[in-house]
Amino acid sequence: MQKFNLDSVIRKIPDFPKKGILYYDITGILTDAKAFGYCIDTMCDFYTGKNVEAVACVEARGFVFAAPFAYKMGIPLILVRKKGKLPGKTREKHFQLEYGQDVVAIHESDVHAGQRVLIVDDLIATGGTVKAAASLIAEMGASVVGVFGVIGLPFLDFKTQLADYEVKTLIDYLGE
Repeated sequence: MQKFNLDSVIRKIPDFPKKGILYYDITGILTDAKAFGYCIDTMCDFYTGKNVEAVACVEARGFVFAAPFAYKMGIPLILVRKKGKLPGKTREKHFQLEYGQDVVAIHESDVHAGQRVLIVDDLIATGGTVKAAASLIAEMGASVVGVFGVIGLPFLDFKTQLADYEVKTLIDYLGE
């Protein structure tokens, strides 16, 4: 597969959602069929033959990349959502953010003991949300076999937070 220059379609928006933050906007990937196809096809290349049995995606932009991946791989899609967004019986995990606390939830019926799960998000910054999802999946008896993000921000030290997992990204930004 030919490599795609993702940087050419990722917009960088200063001071969004608040002053001092540089926002990496993935919508340019979604409006470019070649860029989006490159992301999904590369994910499939990474994980074919790795015995991934399910993919857990982090709300909301992780859904966009994980759903076509799950379909192409023929595996279930597990939604990792904010508290109160799933209608069934859920398990929840509280975690710290830089500016407070948050909670992620997963339907109890979606994760099975012994299942090998890949976690997908669009962007991995500090790794806090992904770490909470991984912890929750482990508490439910499954194992996290890897973490995938389209964009990685290693300058925010996600590698320390996610040291127990193999993390793959398609593009890393080493500073703002």
